[in-house]
Amino acid sequence: MNKVDEKIVKRNRRHGRIRARVEGTAERPRLAVYRSNRFVYAQLIDDDKGVTIASADSRSAKGSTAREKARAVGTSIAKAAAKRKITSVVFDRGGFLYTGGIKELADGARESGLTF
Repeated sequence: MNKVDEKIVKRNRRHGRIRARVEGTAERPRLAVYRSNRFVYAQLIDDDKGVTIASADSRSAKGSTAREKARAVGTSIAKAAAKRKITSVVFDRGGFLYTGGIKELADGARESGLTF
């Protein structure tokens, strides 16, 4: 197993441990975050019904750095949640470390009114 495959396996293990405890409902959906090498994605998911309520990504976000774009994604997903009268969510960092873009996304969502 090469270094890249090992990194993916470790992230999937961390994500599995997180998902064992975190579950979204209609009243308090799961804010799932995914980070690729280029972009950051966020979804509000109702795990009871298995549907995505809202989504946002950094592909069209304004900002000059990756962190600024991640914060814009957090703000965008919080606005989408507010339109659907959702104020509280469960944060699912997807096995990624809570630093950099993941932290900026969470901070942007909190500043825009989401509680978690």
